[in-house]
Amino acid sequence: MPAANVAAVLESLAQADRPAIDRLVDWLKIPSISTDPKYKDDVRRAGQWVVDQLNDLGFEVSLVETGKPAGSGHPVVFGTIKPAPDYKGAHVLFYGHYDVQPVDPLDLWESPPFEPVIKPAEKKGPGERIVARGAVDDKGQVMMFIEACRAWKATTGHATGGAAFTIMIEGEEECGSMNLEAFVKANKAALAKTDVCLISDTGMLGRGKPAITYGVRGLAYTEITLHGANQDLHSGLWGGRSPNPITELARVLAQLHDKNRRVTIPAFYDKVRALTKQERANWAKLKFNQKDALKKIGFPPAADVGEKGFTALEREWGRPTAEINGIWGGYTGAGAKTVIPAKASAKVSFRLVADQDPRKITKAFFAWLKDRTPPGCRWELTDHHGGFGVTVPTDSPTLHAAARAIKKATGKEPALVKTGGSIPVAGMLKDLLKLDTIFMGFGLDDDRVHSPNEKFELDCFRMGMKSHAMFIAELVNAAT
Repeated sequence: MPAANVAAVLESLAQADRPAIDRLVDWLKIPSISTDPKYKDDVRRAGQWVVDQLNDLGFEVSLVETGKPAGSGHPVVFGTIKPAPDYKGAHVLFYGHYDVQPVDPLDLWESPPFEPVIKPAEKKGPGERIVARGAVDDKGQVMMFIEACRAWKATTGHATGGAAFTIMIEGEEECGSMNLEAFVKANKAALAKTDVCLISDTGMLGRGKPAITYGVRGLAYTEITLHGANQDLHSGLWGGRSPNPITELARVLAQLHDKNRRVTIPAFYDKVRALTKQERANWAKLKFNQKDALKKIGFPPAADVGEKGFTALEREWGRPTAEINGIWGGYTGAGAKTVIPAKASAKVSFRLVADQDPRKITKAFFAWLKDRTPPGCRWELTDHHGGFGVTVPTDSPTLHAAARAIKKATGKEPALVKTGGSIPVAGMLKDLLKLDTIFMGFGLDDDRVHSPNEKFELDCFRMGMKSHAMFIAELVNAAT
């Protein structure tokens, strides 16, 4: 495509900067909390909002119902745009989500979570930013793509410059994507026409340091309950005479790691893809400072703990973990109540790397627990959800196109990184459709994702809009 058109697209983005921010503010005002049934209508409203935006730009998308019965789940924004007749390049699936996390604890928010506020830059802190729930995860990042399309539409008359795109933006990512697999299977014929997935729900190395994520970890999430007596017991009468489920549960979970902080579940590491020498060398060159990272969250250097033999970055990006995310049981109210509870519970999750199967890990964990069942007790075991980890080939032509786009948009070569987080849809698409994913996100480590005062810095938003616009240019150029 002529260079003049690319320049015009970027100029259109610059001129529409304020309206783009205003549109994002409008979307952020909708409290699309997917995990809470009382927000069901708001979740649908947020989905319809993005449908309207995309249809105005020339996409043919609609809200598609999910769940059994249909409509019991949150709908998916799904559709496509007709490519130019002579376009022969990659057909890209753009995935995002329009639902958001709950806002608790509300009292820690400096402003109401669904009344977006634009705050000025601080000298030794964050830059100018929009603060609201969903600002960076994921409404702000989805809007980078939409606004890039708007600039292409304004400049060329076609929202993707003639390139082929399919859109899938779900409303259940923050509550486990429980209906997405069924949706993907039901729409497999349409999705199979795509060549690669583009997701903008990841981050950069730091301010002004763009990155492309080529690997995300998978997840297996469980809830376990250890049952003891058929009632709470008087600790004076029964203490020392019968099992205490809290004590026994703590004793079992304390066995999850050995002295080298390796997970003790049999076969846990059998399918773990080993880090290559080149990967370890590349990550070492990033000069990640774990001491500084720990300091920001209130830890001293001694808190650098984890699996022996690996650096902090290697543990986050390339090694699996087992974590206890919550534990409860017995009396936790004010004052004293001396009981031995009838049961104790915990939520236990596993971050997994490429080639580990979350279903097999969960099954192995449950078997591990049963082997350690305390005398007289029984387990109640729940498999909540899971997803595969993904590592994208770094020699992918589309990944290279994304890297060129970011460099042209920002003037900086993006680093190739992995992330410790999970994006289950990527593993699902790889498993069901053999589809690789390019992760091109612009969040920052201190964006307070899932926490009070979530933010998205406007410089990052602008970098993302430009980079997505240039990515479209790369697709069009490659096809001509």
